[in-house]
Amino acid sequence: MDLNLAKNLYGSLEDPNNDEYLQPAGDLYQLIIAPLKEELNKKGINNLLFIADEGLRSVPFAALHDGKQFLVENYSVGFTPALSITDTRYVDIRNTQVLAMGASKFQQLNPLPAVPEELSIVAKDIWKGKFFLNQNFTLNNLKSIRSSQPFGIIHLATHGEFETGTPDNSYVQFWNDKLKLSQMRDLGLNNPTVELLVLSACRTALGDREAELGFGGFAYQAGVKTALASLWQVSDSGTLGLMTEFYKHLKTAPIKAEALRQAQIAMIKGQVTIENGQMRTSVRSVTLPPESPESKQTKDLKHPFYWSAFTMIGSPW
Repeated sequence: MDLNLAKNLYGSLEDPNNDEYLQPAGDLYQLIIAPLKEELNKKGINNLLFIADEGLRSVPFAALHDGKQFLVENYSVGFTPALSITDTRYVDIRNTQVLAMGASKFQQLNPLPAVPEELSIVAKDIWKGKFFLNQNFTLNNLKSIRSSQPFGIIHLATHGEFETGTPDNSYVQFWNDKLKLSQMRDLGLNNPTVELLVLSACRTALGDREAELGFGGFAYQAGVKTALASLWQVSDSGTLGLMTEFYKHLKTAPIKAEALRQAQIAMIKGQVTIENGQMRTSVRSVTLPPESPESKQTKDLKHPFYWSAFTMIGSPW
């Protein structure tokens, strides 16, 4: 397969102001999905779990396009490093509590003004749990809180960056520290097992040849059953909209991957918009902070830039 198609799709989706993604998205669909379509229909398949070769793991498969629809409009989509190590047991997480942590301001990084609303919506309005912001968003707090209460869902809303080279070059930013790639195994996320780790941060799924699934993949290796992470620098407000829809659907969807699919479809259909400083979703409207650059804009979030970056890694169940 021509890896340039994958690079072209990834590159064209980093900018929400063009439709150049349609060509590579269509070409990849014809190469990967079209030959299997008849068999998928015959067997009633509705979830696709990709075990991708090197160079293809950064492809936002949800955005593949058949000329009329995105792939995610017909299938839930995810990755796994290897089927043999995927935990396929189904666990009902609807009564699981969520530990949500994040930061809206940083000493050296751009602010994320929508994070306080995101944490409140996730851990109070839609789901039951606890949330911690800014100064309370520390590695020590994460470890100590989870040692006293297991929390089957962990949600981190912050900056993240995957850099090539050694694992210590890559990090998720906490308030006073960076969680480095090499530290993922020290968090004890497998004792007991975290059913879902959401890394609501920039470029947390993208890696290099040594670890091409980035933090999402390493979290999975560290014992998390399922990780949800992003492939590029996602929109702060767009992420608020996607996460609101995702947690809403997580309450009723049969599997986690279907909850992500429903959230992405809500954005494709224009049910998540920014109008006059308000983020409107099917759950509620939220006033965006005035410091958010998108608070002064009016836009729909249909473009795959806003929704296809988020990728489910590990078990779709």
